[in-house]
Amino acid sequence: MLALNARPKPVRIDPTRTAVIVVDMQNAFASAGGMFDLAGIDISGAVPAIDANRRLLAAARESGMAVVYLQMSYKPDLSDGGDATSPNHYKELGMVMMRERPELRGKLLIDGSWDWQIVDALKPAPGDKIVRKSRYSGFCDTGLEAYLRARGIRYLLFSGVATNICVDATARDAYSREFWPILVEDAMNHSGPDFNRQSTLWNFENALGWVTRTDMVIAALQMEPAEPQPI
Repeated sequence: MLALNARPKPVRIDPTRTAVIVVDMQNAFASAGGMFDLAGIDISGAVPAIDANRRLLAAARESGMAVVYLQMSYKPDLSDGGDATSPNHYKELGMVMMRERPELRGKLLIDGSWDWQIVDALKPAPGDKIVRKSRYSGFCDTGLEAYLRARGIRYLLFSGVATNICVDATARDAYSREFWPILVEDAMNHSGPDFNRQSTLWNFENALGWVTRTDMVIAALQMEPAEPQPI
């Protein structure tokens, strides 16, 4: 077990039972010309988040941690996006923009599109797991939970975008499924006003999990393992 410096207090994790969950680090959410950028959402925080992810993932892979990429995605016919009876049809940004702006139809988060692709700086490595999802939570109608349980994974380090939407939704579901959710705050970027980010971090620090930073994860992985203790 390793002691990871976090808020509200340090938490012990077992690297052999830990996965980094990289949420939606796609052109749609992190690149100029992607969906967020086209919608007028500030993506300036994506650059430092990408850099933090590069360092986080390098350390995680070197330590033998599992790395899981979540990738928001729709079929070209949008059959998995939800019809007019689904709230996703009305609330998910890509679905809305493709209806309202005809020139974008078939281009936002569609399988195989540039918008859908994971950013070049964070391309998955051999052995990484990619989980396709069509809702905010990575646990919704995917094989994520089965994958984690089959490998005995219990502790989840979350990075990616958006802090207050897909990271939040997935990490909340992780908590309810008895995983240990730990948000790596500098490896994430939010959408909308900064109070969205602050609210998510407050909720996890006080009620749902823990909050840490990339340098703290790297420092913990470089330390000698501590004797197992009750948490």
